[in-house]
Amino acid sequence: MKTVKEAIDSFAHIFFPHLCVGCGSDLIGDEQLLCLQCINKLPSTNFELYASNPVEKIFWGRASIKSASAQYYFTKNSILQHILHQLKYKGKKEIGIYFGRMMGEALCQSNRFADINALVPLPLFASKERRRGYNQANVLAEGISSVTKLPILDNCIERITATETQTQKNRIERWQNISGKFKLKDKEMIRGKHILLIDDVITTGATLDACANELLQAEEVQVSVAALAYALA
Repeated sequence: MKTVKEAIDSFAHIFFPHLCVGCGSDLIGDEQLLCLQCINKLPSTNFELYASNPVEKIFWGRASIKSASAQYYFTKNSILQHILHQLKYKGKKEIGIYFGRMMGEALCQSNRFADINALVPLPLFASKERRRGYNQANVLAEGISSVTKLPILDNCIERITATETQTQKNRIERWQNISGKFKLKDKEMIRGKHILLIDDVITTGATLDACANELLQAEEVQVSVAALAYALA
């Protein structure tokens, strides 16, 4: 039976090849999304292991963040940018699950995130989420949760107004664009918890800062941050 299944799988692979989402090369196993060459090209930060890392410094004096990390460095025209574009704009939800698991495995190696109680994905404005079909931060949280077994609290906070894209804005404009855009819906849901706020890419941290400060309105709550990537200035 195994031989028959292998033959069927091989035949199907001819017409429906499984391709690397990074470079497009053919992959043998269906369980992977990246080839070894692309995996080796991903620039890991190891920030989860170190206090006062560059991501944590972003929030100094702005939000009371307990710990912060990002899995990879983000640069323009990189494999990671190509992969994230597919996640955010091409409906490749499986990419978020895959990288969320990698984030979860890394966070489990660090005692700085050992007392997290729940995951909170950075919310999208409702109409944008409907157009996209999902919130990429929520998908990353699903991957993290599959490893850490932590619950996802995706209903405690919402983005109450739409914002213009942050991509072309400078640091001050990003702050002005995101100010007052989040509302804490259920303080009791997170009261007394240490929550991990999840996002895909951190640049200036303006959006995460605004969301974190709203979450911190709940009693005895602690907020840490984890992102898939950190954009170098």
